[in-house]
Amino acid sequence: MERVNIQKAAMIGCGFVGSSAAFALMQSGIFSEMVMIDVDRDRAEGEAMDISHGLPFARPVRIYAGSYDDIVDAGVIIVTAGANQKPDETRLDLIHKNVKVFQSIIPEIAARGCEGILLIVSNPVDILTYTAIKLSGFPEHRVIGSGTVLDTARLKYLIGEHLGVDNRSVHAFIIGEHGDSELAAWSSVNVSGVRLSEFCEMRGHFAHEESEDRIYEEVKNSAYEIIDKKQATYYGIAMAVKRICECIIRNEQSILPVSSMMHGLYGMEDVVLSMPAIVGKDGVEDVIPISLDEEERGLLEKSAKMLKEINRMIHEEHGI
Repeated sequence: MERVNIQKAAMIGCGFVGSSAAFALMQSGIFSEMVMIDVDRDRAEGEAMDISHGLPFARPVRIYAGSYDDIVDAGVIIVTAGANQKPDETRLDLIHKNVKVFQSIIPEIAARGCEGILLIVSNPVDILTYTAIKLSGFPEHRVIGSGTVLDTARLKYLIGEHLGVDNRSVHAFIIGEHGDSELAAWSSVNVSGVRLSEFCEMRGHFAHEESEDRIYEEVKNSAYEIIDKKQATYYGIAMAVKRICECIIRNEQSILPVSSMMHGLYGMEDVVLSMPAIVGKDGVEDVIPISLDEEERGLLEKSAKMLKEINRMIHEEHGI
């Protein structure tokens, strides 16, 4: 077994999301080697060439098209492969198509005894991360999904815009499914330690519930709106992938709402969804039980129940 090369990434899937994420990772300088893999070998080669031609403006990194044999020592294996979400199609509509794709991809990864972190980005990410855990046999902490990292960034951005404050000073989380049943954990939102309602009033905003509803709907519908306007979303998720990889490679132990297996938190068991988690070199180190009010706990339970039911149905149908 080859040792893990923490500075090597494998990108499986070179569509809009995979190539944009590879471009963001190239610019970040956190990897020194990146292998691009796609069912369309020409596509992988073209993307690797195109990104490599910008290297004189960046930092050294070897980027090339390869096969599953090239992923053995990768520190992070990023899976973006799968069918794209089309206009008027929910993330859950993609399930059957992409579970079949994963039935061909994940066993290839597992067969090579990889010891890196498996980062699932394909949608619906919670179902596919659960599928990847079951198909790979990897320890659960080493299989994580991009989850609601992007949704949370959208929430912080919109709160920042609403309040006229740097969105990096906003502490907030979208949790649950990365999809229509996700929820904003409003009861724990603060701006640099000041409760959201207090900060809003300091800035002259008093219609709290109305503003929260508007912002939440905007976050939840962001992907649909972008897809309607430009057929796909890829820059935002590319930045989210870069951020998750930074946490892993630098062992930052930062807290991100990645998608991971739940065991007992708020009564959730054997379901993959997003909760704030400590992310470092070993993947998910711990899940953080942020405080939720009664309504939020109910919505989270509903989200978990829906995902569990889909997992059961899919895994019976596909024989996983």
